[in-house]
Amino acid sequence: MDLGVALIWYVALLFSLTLHEASHAWAAMKGGDRTAYHGGQVSLDPMPHIRREPFGTVVVPLLSFAMSGWMIGWASTPYDPRWAYTYPKRAAWMSVAGPAANFLLILLAATAIRIGMMVGVFEPGTYSFQGLVMAPQGGAAATIALFLSVLFTLNLLLFVFNLIPVPPLDGSGALGLFVSEKTARRIQKTLFQPQFSFIGILLAWYAIREIFGPVHSAAVRILYPEYF
Repeated sequence: MDLGVALIWYVALLFSLTLHEASHAWAAMKGGDRTAYHGGQVSLDPMPHIRREPFGTVVVPLLSFAMSGWMIGWASTPYDPRWAYTYPKRAAWMSVAGPAANFLLILLAATAIRIGMMVGVFEPGTYSFQGLVMAPQGGAAATIALFLSVLFTLNLLLFVFNLIPVPPLDGSGALGLFVSEKTARRIQKTLFQPQFSFIGILLAWYAIREIFGPVHSAAVRILYPEYF
């Protein structure tokens, strides 16, 4: 295992998870639920998020990289289910906030890649997680290129996966924005049913294998329009 590459992966993953969960927590706080705020999750400091979910933020990422060469992981944000039931629309905005943070990181990574290409430091790479953008001269630029490749593709994966509309993923909570408050409350009740969450994760795991390839290809074409 290349420890340098592992460190770059972990920094990108931990930063992405932290911003995702901090955005959930911030949206909940703005909507009137201070549960996550009191837990320290309205913060870009990763430690409160690691303390809440050490298995998903430390153990699984390191094990998955050692076994497969890429990292997966998760974190979570506490919120008051009574608040979510009382204010289902606010809870829906809380759900949207996490994927929105991932989308922001996609845009930031893409902007950095395009600037690097404009100044001649980067050039387009492959469709892989680690090789989306290359730095032919090597050195620090190659390290930055690797980080931006991982940051872009990882957040695209997190964005798409979390928007799949099945519990317990954010996409199911976001449905509350498009339905009546009565239906949104039913959705909130469903989110707390363990059996639905288990089935939802299985369905999402199958769906992402079918969905992500075409979405990734489309994203690369948008990133490098002059090469297609």
